[in-house]
Amino acid sequence: QVQLVESGGGSVQAGGSLRLSCAASGYTANNACMGWVRQAPGKEREGVATFYKSTGATRYTDSVKGRATISQDNAKNTVFLQMNSLKPADTAMYYCAAGNHPRFGDCSTNPALFGAWGQGTQVTVSS
Repeated sequence: QVQLVESGGGSVQAGGSLRLSCAASGYTANNACMGWVRQAPGKEREGVATFYKSTGATRYTDSVKGRATISQDNAKNTVFLQMNSLKPADTAMYYCAAGNHPRFGDCSTNPALFGAWGQGTQVTVSS
């Protein structure tokens, strides 16, 4: 069982940046894919970015491409999501997620494919 704890959320103005962190503990070996999923009020969960631990391959949802970077510190079992040029549309609860669904060299951002979740960290972007 893997445990995921997020941090780094907060309130920023449009155009600002945030760096979200996710500390993973427990049995992490079975989780080849790490990702970030967000959910805005009244909306479905949306996969934001994924990181395939074996190769470092990343995938992003179109709305954050060029503004987000997902990375991992292997030694610390920590996954990061750097978000720049934030927009009000980025306002959501951001969840760290772990799964084992690599395919064709990377990991899908589909939230349904993740099996473990953190408690979430709120990101609020004001205009």
